[in-house]
Parts: sequence; C-alpha cells; structure tokens
Amino acid sequence: MSEAWQSWIHEVRERLATPPPQRLPVSDSRQAAVLVPLFADAGELWTLLTRRSDALPHHRGQVAFPGGGREIGEELWAAALRESEEEIGLAPATVLRLGQLDEVGSPAGFRIVPCVGAIPRGFEATPSPDEIDEVFAVPMSALANPQLAEDREVVINGRRRTIRIYHVGRHLIWGLTARIVQNLLARLGIPGTLGE
Repeated sequence: MSEAWQSWIHEVRERLATPPPQRLPVSDSRQAAVLVPLFADAGELWTLLTRRSDALPHHRGQVAFPGGGREIGEELWAAALRESEEEIGLAPATVLRLGQLDEVGSPAGFRIVPCVGAIPRGFEATPSPDEIDEVFAVPMSALANPQLAEDREVVINGRRRTIRIYHVGRHLIWGLTARIVQNLLARLGIPGTLGE
C-alpha cells in the first residue's frame, strides 16, 4: 500500500469516526444501506454514482449510490456490499470499510445507513441491465463547487421545502442522494454549502 493511499484512507476514517454518525429514532421503517464508494485519482478524491434504470417501477432514472434493503439477519455493511455487487459488479472483498454517515429517512419508508468504503482506482463497473443504466465517477471537488449546486424551493405533499440539487454534467443529484452527499462533504471537511 502506498503512503499516499494510506494517508487519505487514515484521514477519511478519522473524520467519519468523530463524532459518531447520527442514527434516527427507532421505528418500524425498513432498514437499508447504500455504499458510498471513494477512490483517489490524480491527487483528488472521487465517488461513484449510478443512474437507475428507466424501466424500474420506483425512482426510475434517478442518480443514486448503489444499495438497497437489508435482508433478515443481514448486517448493514453486508447489505451495502451485496447490493453493490448486484448493481455494479463490485466484489465485496475489494472494498475497504472506512466508516458510516448519518442515517437518513426516505419518503418511501426506509431508514438508510450510508456505508463509506474505499474501492480500487480504475474499477470497471459492470452495471446490472435490469437496475442500472449508467455508472459514473464524480470528483468531490465538483460536488463541493457552489456554482454546481442550487437550493430550490419545492412543494412536496403540500409542504414547502428547500432541497439541494447538484448539477454534474448532464446529471442532477437531488433528494436522498443529495442529502448523503451533503453529509459526506461536511464529514470530510470539504466546503459544500452555498454561501461558504
């Protein structure tokens, strides 16, 4: 393992560990996990995202991290790794566990724990044709660029809310995925809020 590799791995682990990630109050919501894959390339930290298939019944065409529902008796990390292997062909043995982000609730009734893991630079994704239309890499610096983010006021179920939207190339990252990205940027100490 190179010194540069060990350096960013160590720093990310420390930043994710303190303070501990927040958890939602206990509820009957179904547990789920996503993998937030990180890798270093050209002196920069990157993440992988997917665009869900347009043929799916729910959240079609949305940008998301690989992941899904936890099976009975399954650990959250195991769920994130299993789903990542199914969705993008990422072998669980190649993922180095770094930590977790704050648990988030989804309007669909899930409680989702984002699991952050280091993946090999140059990983070649094999998207599941039934679930994933595209896998793409995004540098964290693009997500932190205030010129590529907007806070938009919307009305959801009769309630006015402000949501964050990241504009990355032809992709819009919003909703639950944008909330995970915001938490990741904050935990890593990367400025990512408008006005900073």
